[in-house]
Amino acid sequence: MARQLRAEQTRATIITAAADLFDRHGYESTSLSDIVAHAKVTKGALYFHFAAKEDLAQAILELNARAGQQLVAEVESRGYSSLESLMRTTFGVARLAVEDPVPRAALRLATADIAVRPPLRHPFTEWLEFSTRKFTAAVRESDLHGDLDVGIVAHSLVSFFVGTRVAGRSLEPVGRLPRRVAEMWHLLIRGLVPVHRRPRYVTLATQLEREIRTA
Repeated sequence: MARQLRAEQTRATIITAAADLFDRHGYESTSLSDIVAHAKVTKGALYFHFAAKEDLAQAILELNARAGQQLVAEVESRGYSSLESLMRTTFGVARLAVEDPVPRAALRLATADIAVRPPLRHPFTEWLEFSTRKFTAAVRESDLHGDLDVGIVAHSLVSFFVGTRVAGRSLEPVGRLPRRVAEMWHLLIRGLVPVHRRPRYVTLATQLEREIRTA
């Protein structure tokens, strides 16, 4: 049991080290030797868990997918409106990115054309489908203008969110991400939400940003 625990801890250490390097330097610019040095493990320990760098990338994408599924399940269980659920999910993803290199690396891998092995699905595909469902329901709940093309809106949201992080990686610290997500929602709310419902969601965006900053 102790040996198994040590093996699991070593695997987690290697994944975290790889995620940190992938996030900061990119997948192609990171070697297995870099990961070994950063994780402070032997090459034998790394190869015991991962046969190739591609396996590490897959492990990071899988961990990120599980964290996203857990986040969505938690938000969905609270009975929020569809628009609030979507907003809380995006801020939840931002919080995870601030706290952990794994989701940061997963996003960088997703934008670097790294192959996603089945049955895992590309994160952007899942985000698009989730956003489309939530925006469609939000129209039914009268939280969005009824004449919107929800497919276009969902694509714009995902592109906005991903672009915010990609641009921010070079321009500012990751701790700025919650502010950028709040700014994104302030703009979207003014364009998508009927006037009489806007104050609730503008206030919510500000509140969710504040919760991350004070956590």
